[in-house]
Amino acid sequence: MTADGLALPLRVWLPEEGPPRAAILALHGFNDYSNAFDGPGRYWAARGIATYAYDQRGFGAAPNRGLWAGATAMVDDLRVATALVRARHPGVPLYILGDSMGGAVALVGASAATPPDADGVILVAPAVWARSTMPLTHRVALWIGAHTIPWAKVTGRGLKIQASDNIEMLRGLGRDPLVIKATRIDTISGLADLMDLALARAPHLGLPALLLYGARDEIIPEDPTLALWRELPAAARRAQRRALYANGWHMLLRDLGAETVLNDIAQWIADPRAPLPSGADARARARLADGAS
Repeated sequence: MTADGLALPLRVWLPEEGPPRAAILALHGFNDYSNAFDGPGRYWAARGIATYAYDQRGFGAAPNRGLWAGATAMVDDLRVATALVRARHPGVPLYILGDSMGGAVALVGASAATPPDADGVILVAPAVWARSTMPLTHRVALWIGAHTIPWAKVTGRGLKIQASDNIEMLRGLGRDPLVIKATRIDTISGLADLMDLALARAPHLGLPALLLYGARDEIIPEDPTLALWRELPAAARRAQRRALYANGWHMLLRDLGAETVLNDIAQWIADPRAPLPSGADARARARLADGAS
């Protein structure tokens, strides 16, 4: 139950034996819903990690489907959900994981003056394609649409953008009635507002963090992602790790190579200071060095 009385659908994956050694509160991406974490949740449960995921308002089976709720409401929901999971597992390390749009929500929440009560954040291909990093044509088209026909709906047909190399999974999303296929223009504008805010808040992210990005991501461009990585506060750098997956797409947790990413997350939770098993953190450091030269 949210602070304003809405009931948001919740899914839970718990270890079969014994109490969890850690817990993840997962936030899904744009037009998706909590079922996005079914595979990851099962993987982590088998390794002693509990996963909780809810349909964010406006998505999945949550109220006001298709309508943009705004960053303030979404972060308030995150704060309430974090407190509930914390209360259910007192003394257990708790991490907020945000995937794409969920990553932007997690970033905005975790960088707030009063962040949710979590031990760290995991940002998976976070949606930080702020307007300042978009081509002018994109910004103009979005402004015109949002101010003239905000109720109109658009689809991604014809864009020739691929979100993952897991084609069977993508086909399943196409058949899933809870995945939104046509999006209101004012909702897209709201997402842009959220991405603007997320990138701007990067210098204020003081929590331990793991930031993941796929080199083959066609949804969130590399430039804003590198900008996010560079804007992270120097004071928290020892507790914040970046990871770049050479064969990773936007949907890193459901790509064909997802197990590598899921294992990195589990190992980072176990020891945030240790190098990632995949070496993706070393690859990220090299990419940042290349970009600075």
